[in-house]
Amino acid sequence: MAPVSSIDPFSAEFLRDPWPRHEELREAGPVVWLERYGIWGMARYEEVHAVLLDWETFCSSAGVGLSNFRTEKPWRRPSLLLEADPPQHSRARKAINRALSPRTVRELKAEFDQSAAALATDLVGRGDVDGVRDIAEAFPLDVFPRAIGLPQGEAQAKEARAHTREALLTYGNLAFNAFGPRNELTRKAASASGPAIEWITARCERSALLPGGLAARVYECADEGLVTEEEAGLLVRSLLTAGVDTTVVALEQALRGLATHPEQWKLLHDDPSLAGPAFEESVRWGSPVQTFFRTATREVTVAGTTIKPDEKVLLFLAAANRDARRFQDPDRFDIRRKAVGHVGFGAGIHLCVGAAFARMEGEAVLAALASEAASIELAGDPVPRLNNTLCGFSSLPLRLSS
Repeated sequence: MAPVSSIDPFSAEFLRDPWPRHEELREAGPVVWLERYGIWGMARYEEVHAVLLDWETFCSSAGVGLSNFRTEKPWRRPSLLLEADPPQHSRARKAINRALSPRTVRELKAEFDQSAAALATDLVGRGDVDGVRDIAEAFPLDVFPRAIGLPQGEAQAKEARAHTREALLTYGNLAFNAFGPRNELTRKAASASGPAIEWITARCERSALLPGGLAARVYECADEGLVTEEEAGLLVRSLLTAGVDTTVVALEQALRGLATHPEQWKLLHDDPSLAGPAFEESVRWGSPVQTFFRTATREVTVAGTTIKPDEKVLLFLAAANRDARRFQDPDRFDIRRKAVGHVGFGAGIHLCVGAAFARMEGEAVLAALASEAASIELAGDPVPRLNNTLCGFSSLPLRLSS
């Protein structure tokens, strides 16, 4: 008999402050029945990590949200990376790995570092900034669209960038809300997303993309027969989602952690080479992506609990990342921690496709800020931005001092 919980993980109360409820779910047991939705929940690291690795028993192709694609029609065509399993997923992953090769990432590093340095100089000169609008959104939405190959007209560059920024953020907000129930958050995001969906759809077409960008490289995989032309467009759509929102929210969590732990900022300021570990710890500690679902493909017993075919399992990634069974003193934010093994970007074959870019962008921003600013602190109360899947902010007032 698994423990039964009345917790609603998609309620506003839960989403504003999930950490106490994560502890409650972890300590209730390895597998918990969430009666509000009639689904299973797992919040301990061991079970969450094992399920992420076992795609044959716990599939993604039935959807990684609450909806079951076997019985419900998805709101968009499923992602070939996030919502597919082998062999379809294997072909798609091979294509995306070729387009986003380690060499490609390295080639972009110098450009990202230069952009981060210019941004940091401007921010420190201003002093008081909004960590969301001026940093966490500003940097990824500057460098990533250019890397993808989205046109940025010279004559209307400012207007074009603003339009790109708004469309990507609006679409991402809908995509990550849609993984939850059809609650007010999902309905509100859907009602505002029509123009953004049209914009994204148009930008995934080959003719809309600049040659030499990451998206063009995906289409080259179609030329080689690795994926179809239509599949290449879906992969570009995945890049435009996975390459922005997770990075934005991860940066927000990093800035919050460093602004509320001055001793950690001093460590980073004294040694900016800690920027990589600092970003990695932020993803573990803040867990920008809080949850994802899997669906059982067969009857399976986990920690004494029998899960039947087609039953949904909600994986609490954020709770797993703060499980004391896996991480020592897990609530402590420590940039010197070896955070290897966290599930903030998932695990296994469905590991976040944008993880490498998120890490590179996060390291670039934190290193540049640490080199310029002697201190960083909150200049006001952070304002949470409620989302069914992401844990971020709509405003994060910061004060930077040189």
